[in-house]
Amino acid sequence: MKRIVDLSIALPLVIVAAPLMLVISLIIRWKLGTPILFKQQRPGLNGKPFQLYKFRSMTNENDQNGQLLPDQQRITPFGMFLRKYSLDELPQLFNVIKGEVSLVGPRPLLMEYLPLYSERQAKRHLVKPGITGWAQVNGRNAITWEEKFELDVWYVENRSFFLDMRILLLTLLKVISTENVSLDEIDFEGSADKEISTKSM
Repeated sequence: MKRIVDLSIALPLVIVAAPLMLVISLIIRWKLGTPILFKQQRPGLNGKPFQLYKFRSMTNENDQNGQLLPDQQRITPFGMFLRKYSLDELPQLFNVIKGEVSLVGPRPLLMEYLPLYSERQAKRHLVKPGITGWAQVNGRNAITWEEKFELDVWYVENRSFFLDMRILLLTLLKVISTENVSLDEIDFEGSADKEISTKSM
């Protein structure tokens, strides 16, 4: 049922949004060059890796040592606009069509976070990741990692068709209002009961 809902919404959205995605692609090509898409390996169902698609929103500028500059220095005004209205997420509709992502589910994070989850937090990978989720409509970037993961696990344990429809509606309202949108992202270093830091990776 969930797969049918995903396709019945994602396919028409791709068709309707095709002109917009073309315009965004042309602007990115003009302002940032290639590649137009940002691709990154993320964990999917049961932690299986897949390639996540997003519209590119940052330059590839390096410092004197050849290292990428911080995100805040590489983000462009157009990139900020894309993120503000979640337009950079549109290519993920193709992830949905391919069956790698669902419209609703825990957001796919980085592969290197997998060993850092507590046993309970790891339950977020018992379902497909989503473009939006319960955590995104209940705080997004304004809550802690632990709070996000608890909301993700709650979704896994209580998921239903009606809950998904509620999350999609709330997501639309939040995107329109740009509520709790932030460019600042703090790395997850593991839960207190896990006692693992990213330095050990």
